[in-house]
Amino acid sequence: MSKSIQVIGKENLPNRNVLIVPGRLNYPELVQLEKLLSGRKIIWVCEESAVIEDSIQAHLSKPGTEAVAFSSKDKDLQQVGKQLFKDLGDNGVAVFLPGEALALRGTASLIPSDTLKAITELGLPSLPLAVQIPADSSLSIESTSSLPSVIFSFGKLLHPSDMSPAAWLEGLLTASEAAFSSREFLKGSLGMALLAGLKKHSSCTVFDGSKDDSKSFAIILGVAIAFSKHISQQTKKKRVGIILPPGLGGMIANLAVIFAGKVPVNLNFTASHEAVNSAIKQADLDKFITADPFIRKMPSFPWPPNRDLVYLERVLPQLKKSITRWVLLSKVTPTKLLAKLVGIDPQGGDKEAILLFTSGSSGAPKGVPLTHSNLLANVCQFGTRLNLPHNATILGSLPLFHSFGCTVTLWFPIIEGLNLVTYPSPLETKRIAELIEEHKIVLLLATPTFLRGYMRRVTPEQLKPLKLVVTGAEKLPTSLANAFHQKFNIMPQEGYGLTETSPATNVNLPAPEPAGNLPVIPAAKIGTVGNFLPGIAVKLTDPSTDKPVPIDQPGIIWMKGANVFPGYLNNEEKTKEVIIDGWFKTGDVGRMDEQGFLSIEGRISRFSKIAGEMVPHETVEAAVNNALGLDEETERKIAIVGIPDAQKGEAIALLSTISGIALEQECIDLRYRLLENGLPSLWCPKRIIPVEEIPILASGKLDIKACQQLSEQVDQ
Repeated sequence: MSKSIQVIGKENLPNRNVLIVPGRLNYPELVQLEKLLSGRKIIWVCEESAVIEDSIQAHLSKPGTEAVAFSSKDKDLQQVGKQLFKDLGDNGVAVFLPGEALALRGTASLIPSDTLKAITELGLPSLPLAVQIPADSSLSIESTSSLPSVIFSFGKLLHPSDMSPAAWLEGLLTASEAAFSSREFLKGSLGMALLAGLKKHSSCTVFDGSKDDSKSFAIILGVAIAFSKHISQQTKKKRVGIILPPGLGGMIANLAVIFAGKVPVNLNFTASHEAVNSAIKQADLDKFITADPFIRKMPSFPWPPNRDLVYLERVLPQLKKSITRWVLLSKVTPTKLLAKLVGIDPQGGDKEAILLFTSGSSGAPKGVPLTHSNLLANVCQFGTRLNLPHNATILGSLPLFHSFGCTVTLWFPIIEGLNLVTYPSPLETKRIAELIEEHKIVLLLATPTFLRGYMRRVTPEQLKPLKLVVTGAEKLPTSLANAFHQKFNIMPQEGYGLTETSPATNVNLPAPEPAGNLPVIPAAKIGTVGNFLPGIAVKLTDPSTDKPVPIDQPGIIWMKGANVFPGYLNNEEKTKEVIIDGWFKTGDVGRMDEQGFLSIEGRISRFSKIAGEMVPHETVEAAVNNALGLDEETERKIAIVGIPDAQKGEAIALLSTISGIALEQECIDLRYRLLENGLPSLWCPKRIIPVEEIPILASGKLDIKACQQLSEQVDQ
């Protein structure tokens, strides 16, 4: 491995005394940092209960090396800080040693929360330092020999009055983002990464659960290359539409479009005619890859004219000889030469790689172009944190037009070498459970809505192979998580992401198993969406004033990272609203705790401003479910919406499928129950609106737009 080091933000290191606080520091990095700081007096600082590795202890024992220890329980930590700075002289550097700890791969900070709090109470100007080991967070197709041994990224200096666990953590994540975003692999192309992945992991397989058909990566590569040549002849347009569910066909279609040097656009076949036609027009599509059987299953879809459709099951048999040639050629040809023969550009970077459309849960769908670096970054971020063993098997049943379905069940398994079992619908939980049991699937991605199907239709034995269940798209109710855990002996872990972030940004995961006397850094916390994935920075702003707020206070979440999209398709006005100075405004409101766990309080579109106060709909929904004793394990029975109110501008209304909850008296009774449980008066529903069902999108998300329309129909 190369012994080179990379340094970012060294200009943030002041000439005067300063305390550098790295998130992590092992012996090899300590030696490199010491060289970087040569010429200045260094005092190493640690918390007395920290576990310091033997090699570091031996280094600190060398003549001329100074080290001090403090206790996080010391009552006068400021005095400790003053003495430390006095010993440093004029321009010395104190460097905190985090010590050893057990943590998931890619964890930015190994400092326990009580120790971090003590550091902030030393009363010293402090500098967050992100220490990244690229080899620990690399794609499986990367050559680690060419990577820097370490990246040091210095954050912004924190004045003693500004130093707090939240401020340090915010600074550390910002520095970590700068380090990750400097990585060389982000200049590559998705096509090159996919070709390299299919070649390197040629024995991995994709099993299509709807057809009981299996293909190895080696065969899929040959088929996709041959089909790509056909696509190149069919259209001169930049983008190609794909109307297929998860399966072998969907994967081959996407690969072929990318290998043809074009941009795949997986269309939402569950959306309204208006939304579909809008997406086709925005994307400027003239050819659409699909299959006859799927057309028959979706007769109500606004299918384009037959001349614009490319039928997989008709074209592929005609390419049999070409497929055979490419399968054989790809086995014996080196990756770079094969890419040249296929015509794949090895450089992608900030160019558009795929085009998705937002779900339209709160309005018209918007085009979200994701770049090559966006997708490569997110595969690396997600894969690093999950750290699944090579050849493990995951399930792909989320729609390919869904950002998680696209990144995590298309690009991720190919690049990282995982077996994939597909099924066209996440709703058919009984069949999916059979596939999980039969193929020993270890990872299940779902939404809380889909988990309820498993609760109703599946036996515990069928889900026994699962090692990890991750949910997203909507809040995971604690009662549902506990019930799922009780039935299947596996706790669902809530994650978070958006189409615009490629999509994964946060996830809860089981912590490493304890070993010896090493502290364990928590990796999951119920009620949160988990820690940020490597290389993502965060800041929060006040919803009313747009001014920055500490990240441990509620605010609108902004993110920065290589996985954040460049802007909406042909919509500069909307782009300017959400991307400012490289930061993306998510539209969600939340906060972080001292351990870095992010809590989501709701989308800004799911808040009502009542008498100047921001009221989160999801919090009210949880309170109503609790007050009514509703069982969230089977189905969603209520939804909160905002309705116009002459006196306070807006009021809270409750959509309910529960028969009998419609009378004025029942609304009053509910109000008293909510008040008794501590819900503020302004937050209580002013009206109950009976509905037949709560609208849900195909992705499992609440259909906010349809809910609002239901509430408006009552007033008409």
